[in-house]
Amino acid sequence: MQTSQGLVYSYLRFSDPRQAAGNSADRQAEYAKSWAAARGLTLDESLSLRDEGLSAFHQRHIKQGALGVFLQAVDEGRIPAGSVLVVEGLDRLSRAEPIQAQAQLAQIINAGITVVTASDGREYNRERLKAQPMDLVYSLLVMIRAHEESDTKSKRVKASIKRLCDGWIAGHYRGLIRNGSDPRWVRLVDGHWELIPERVEVVRFAIDKYREGHGADRAHAMMQERGFDTSYLGISPQQIYRLIKLVALKGAKQISVDGEDFLLKDYYPRLLTDVEFDELQLLRGQRSRRRGKGAIPGVMTGIGITYCGYCGTPMTAQNVMHKVRSDGTLMDGHRRIMCMSYMNKGGCDVGGSCSVAPVERAVMSFCSDQMNLLRLQQPVGPSGDLQQGVMISRKHVVDLEAQLGRITEALALGEGDGVLPITFLRKARDLEEQLTAAKAKLHQEERELAGIASRQRPADARAWLDLAAGVEAQEVEARDKVRQLMIDTFDRIVIYMRGVVPEGRKAWYIDVLLISKAGQRRWLRVERKSGKWAAGVDRPD
Repeated sequence: MQTSQGLVYSYLRFSDPRQAAGNSADRQAEYAKSWAAARGLTLDESLSLRDEGLSAFHQRHIKQGALGVFLQAVDEGRIPAGSVLVVEGLDRLSRAEPIQAQAQLAQIINAGITVVTASDGREYNRERLKAQPMDLVYSLLVMIRAHEESDTKSKRVKASIKRLCDGWIAGHYRGLIRNGSDPRWVRLVDGHWELIPERVEVVRFAIDKYREGHGADRAHAMMQERGFDTSYLGISPQQIYRLIKLVALKGAKQISVDGEDFLLKDYYPRLLTDVEFDELQLLRGQRSRRRGKGAIPGVMTGIGITYCGYCGTPMTAQNVMHKVRSDGTLMDGHRRIMCMSYMNKGGCDVGGSCSVAPVERAVMSFCSDQMNLLRLQQPVGPSGDLQQGVMISRKHVVDLEAQLGRITEALALGEGDGVLPITFLRKARDLEEQLTAAKAKLHQEERELAGIASRQRPADARAWLDLAAGVEAQEVEARDKVRQLMIDTFDRIVIYMRGVVPEGRKAWYIDVLLISKAGQRRWLRVERKSGKWAAGVDRPD
């Protein structure tokens, strides 16, 4: 065996970190030292190859562990030929499918490295396997047995987890289910989950700021300003977007086993009710609600609801930042609004731009009146389009379930007769796909309806009035909050910057159509220079 220029490496792996508490690690280290000393080789103790808590069955020790780094070094030629890798047994190297495990062993051996198993003292290298081919067969048998053991254990563990999940959903089991990670705002006390108050405070603050319309960077900065320690929660700006998606916020635990998903309700203490969580997901779905990085965020633009009345394209804001004043604000005329079509040089018959300031003031003033907001929230029609849509979707789901039931009965009869028409099978699969899609659509509509219902409390003009001064002063926090109020209140805002009937660049009025979430329509006629406005239901002449 040509090992005169090589080094001896020792590799340890435990699928459960608790196994490290035993003496097998010390025993293998001592074996590696004595094996190297007996052959006049050097044990490279500077390179400690240990994978604790990484499964060889799922190949995590290859994907994210020390063995993966070693194999990469072998591929790159950084492990000298003639080196030796000492392992407790071949099952420490891999418990993957035998053909894959053997390929990994071959990768090491073909690089001129000898693998030594401490459990039985066997050596695997090209020379020895060439002289004794049955050792290759023996290694394959060891790998087959290791894989079968792990596969059996994996199936047993998965079956146990499924059984516990089914028991939880049925209400028969209320113990712990060890699968996946747990939220960092809870701790286990005497077998029960408890909230950690100081961590819950941080999570609630992050959610509140998100609801108010703040972007992740701004919300995170505000957390730092208030002295919150977010390190133990792992909350960074981008983590806030991940945080609001966690079902653990409503006390649920999501588990997936072999492609089958389980939602364990009330597994953890709740931070949000189901309605609050659904409303949060609706906000998350409004991607355009996030503020850009402009120094003065627009309260009406950049949120996907404001459009040009002439060409129908979205309205966008343009701040003349080189005109900014010493206090960081801009004059009214330096905060412009225009349609995307005009901005891209074509497509809008009217075009041009105007100051957004008088429009902002008019809408803020209109919404600061309690009666105006109450009228905006009155539903159009007896039920509303969304409620009608939910009823239609429910009927569609019932119809599909009935069709699938009839097909299933026909298939059962055909199976009894030994005949399963292929057309029936295809129809059943097609109906199952349609039913899955229909249920998803119904769930989304019900969630939207629940969110709207939760907001159908008496409108509070005080919220608008309290923020009006901050909006006028161009304060970022106040304007971010008003952006969210705009999203919650209006479905669409249409701006006619030269009037409904365009009067050219000398037009005296800006006409604004407000369409509320409830479907109510209100027109505002805003004087371009004075900012005075008047409201009406009818379209202005």
